[in-house]
Amino acid sequence: MQDLTFWDHLEALRYMLFRSLGAVFLASIAFFVFMPQIFDAVVMAPCFGDFPIYRFFCDISKFLTSDSSFCDESFTLQIINIRLASQFFIHMQMSFLFGLVVSFPYLLFEIWKFIAPALYDKEKNDFRLAFSLSSFLFFAGIALSYFLVFPITLRFLAGYQLTSLVSNQLSLDSYISSFVSLNLIMGLVFELPMLALILSKLGLVKRRFFRTYRKHAIIVLLIVAAVITPTGDPFTLMIVALPLYILYEISALLVKK
Repeated sequence: MQDLTFWDHLEALRYMLFRSLGAVFLASIAFFVFMPQIFDAVVMAPCFGDFPIYRFFCDISKFLTSDSSFCDESFTLQIINIRLASQFFIHMQMSFLFGLVVSFPYLLFEIWKFIAPALYDKEKNDFRLAFSLSSFLFFAGIALSYFLVFPITLRFLAGYQLTSLVSNQLSLDSYISSFVSLNLIMGLVFELPMLALILSKLGLVKRRFFRTYRKHAIIVLLIVAAVITPTGDPFTLMIVALPLYILYEISALLVKK
């Protein structure tokens, strides 16, 4: 453990923030240049019937039920813009968010470099594992949301009608808000094992906690999965709930007995 003064810590924090903001800024600039192509190929991809997960669910639906709603490859969700400056601001917003997501491992590395001098050798090994696990889980959560949770939620809500007297027209702002919030929420939810590991190393959580509240956790996870995927389909519900439960069990294994 190194002995650093308050001003040394403040200087290290200043340089850490400067490098982190610089990395996000440079990544955002790069994404800003290529955002029109990325927006069409990535952000808008779930709006069309040839999105990969739709074909997969078409095959599953044919095998398990008579539902063929996912088999319609002519499905196209029209997005409209109702505000003058929305497209410009969304261009900047998505560039920043993509830059932030891509820079996430580097941001964790900067945080690690900042706190490492205050740790003993054994603590460094423990926290190094937590930070390494964090990047993988964050991207895994975003991938699960983008390729599974968001498309299914989009298909259900875009076609849902309370009454035939009201037609659905989805605005660009509404679509982007749902796209960003759902993907980021899933990315953060997948940080549960890392959070459990850090709390365990700090002596705040023991494995007994996960054993005691396992039944309660299963109910909560099912509720969370039902909120994320409001299709009412048990198969879809379990596809979302199962990874969340696996995260819970991984968290239990990572903490101290």
